[in-house]
Amino acid sequence: MKKRMYIAGCGGMLGDAFYKFYNRKYTLKCSDINTNDEEWLEHLDFNKFKDYKNNVKKFKPHFLVHLGALTDLEYCELNPKKTYLTNYISVENATYLANDLDIPIIYISTAGIFDGNKDKYDDWDHPNPLCHYARSKYAGELFVSKYAKRGLVCRAGWMMGGGIKKDKKFVNKIIKQILENKKKLYVVKDKLGTPTYTHDFVKNLDILLKNKYWGVYNLVCQDVTSRYEVASEIVKILNLDKKIKIQKVSSNFFKKDYFVKRPFSERLINSKLQLRDIDIMRDWKTCLKEYLENSYKDLI
Repeated sequence: MKKRMYIAGCGGMLGDAFYKFYNRKYTLKCSDINTNDEEWLEHLDFNKFKDYKNNVKKFKPHFLVHLGALTDLEYCELNPKKTYLTNYISVENATYLANDLDIPIIYISTAGIFDGNKDKYDDWDHPNPLCHYARSKYAGELFVSKYAKRGLVCRAGWMMGGGIKKDKKFVNKIIKQILENKKKLYVVKDKLGTPTYTHDFVKNLDILLKNKYWGVYNLVCQDVTSRYEVASEIVKILNLDKKIKIQKVSSNFFKKDYFVKRPFSERLINSKLQLRDIDIMRDWKTCLKEYLENSYKDLI
């Protein structure tokens, strides 16, 4: 008999990778408030705790993965009540539920919880969130770490994955401009970080689960970078570097649309994974090339 895994908030880019990887290994029940017409997704609003609890308990999982969150920083800043309900209170509830069932809870945190005053952050650096989104995610991280009987918290960096339909992050924003035949792309020069390829993330997380390594882990691709370098690498991989110009700008250039304060650096280091000799995350350039070739080759 396969073990059972319940994945809440599974409709996004990371949920897509979770489903594709774990569907081969476990019996899954995947839910989300937006099913995106996916047959494998069941509609559920995990903010309605009674519904969430009944749905999970009926399935009797061996693992509870709590993926869903509001991730649009501007929306979160303008809607703090909904942000803390979705990004924190639901995590409390999921932790209570996992403890009641005596199963592990897996929670996804973010590099955005740091203030950016350091160039790089390891697993033990102390977060200092700058906005409501970051505060709500860090609050969830703290609660799982302190109160879960068995909790695994994995911090992701700049997420890559999901393709044109599910990717709401930086790579897809650049791709959409390319598809609109933009010949000049304006990209910030003052934001540093570390990409996380969703498929590598899930594979490395699985190693942690198999070994029952609970706790907090940074989980990002190898080598640090910047928004400008990522954009430059995209046009290079697509052989468009002679046709498209990348124009460096400061963050103030996008201040009207992206008004929430973001850290100068979100660069993470997988120190704990490396010390345990289980860091299988690949170089971000290798992952970016694979992602573009697998998800966008028929579009460009």
